[in-house]
Amino acid sequence: MKIVKPWVELLEIDGIKIMKNLERAAKHCYRTEGNIKENSYDHFLRNCINRGHESVLEHEKVSIRICCDVGAYKDITRHRIASFSIESTRYCNYSKDKFGNQISFIEPCNIDDESLYTAWKDCMQNIEDTYNKMASQGATPDQLRLLLPHSAAAELTMTANIREWRHIFSLRADKHAHSSIQQFMIPLLLYFKKQMPALFDEVKYNEEFDSEKYAEIKIIQ
Repeated sequence: MKIVKPWVELLEIDGIKIMKNLERAAKHCYRTEGNIKENSYDHFLRNCINRGHESVLEHEKVSIRICCDVGAYKDITRHRIASFSIESTRYCNYSKDKFGNQISFIEPCNIDDESLYTAWKDCMQNIEDTYNKMASQGATPDQLRLLLPHSAAAELTMTANIREWRHIFSLRADKHAHSSIQQFMIPLLLYFKKQMPALFDEVKYNEEFDSEKYAEIKIIQ
C-alpha cells in the first residue's frame, strides 16, 4: 500500500498571451482592434467580466493533470463544459509490477484524529490485501475495481476554457466544496490569479482552508 498526496501538473501559463488573445477576440465584436495597446487588455477584460460579456473568455483554454482521490474526480467530472481523460480502473491492474504491486491511496486531508486515521489506514490495507488475493486467483481488473474506495488515487487530464475555469473555481474553491477538492482547486486558483489577474482576481475562495494541506502545483517549464 502506498499513501500519496494529491498534486496538479500543468505547462507554465503565459497569462499575458492568453489575455491579449482574449482582448483581440472580444474587440472583434466592436471592430475596435485598432485601439489595442500594450496593456489595454487588463482594463478591457475586467470591463467585459463586469458587464457579463464572458462568452469571449471561451476562446482560450488551459489543460491540467491531476492526481486526486476517486471521490474528488467523481465531483470534478460533473462539469460538463470540460474534457476529461481519466485513469481507468477497469483496465489498470494495480497488482502488477507497473504499479509497484500496490494500490495508491490519497492521504485524507479531513482526518486529523490519530485513532480515526489508523482505522482508515487499516481499512485501506485490508482492501489492498483482498485486491491482491483476488488478482492472484484470476480476477480481472473489471472485477477488482469493485473493491476500490473513494480514497483510491487516480490521475486524470482535464481541459476547460477560461470561462468554465472561472465557474469551476467559484464552486470548487468555495468552503462548501469537499475538502479534498478545495485541497487542489484553491492553490490552482491562486496560480491562475497570479498569471491572469484580470480574469481571476475577483474569484473568491475559502481563505480559511489550511494552506499547509494545499496540493503541490507542479509547473512544467
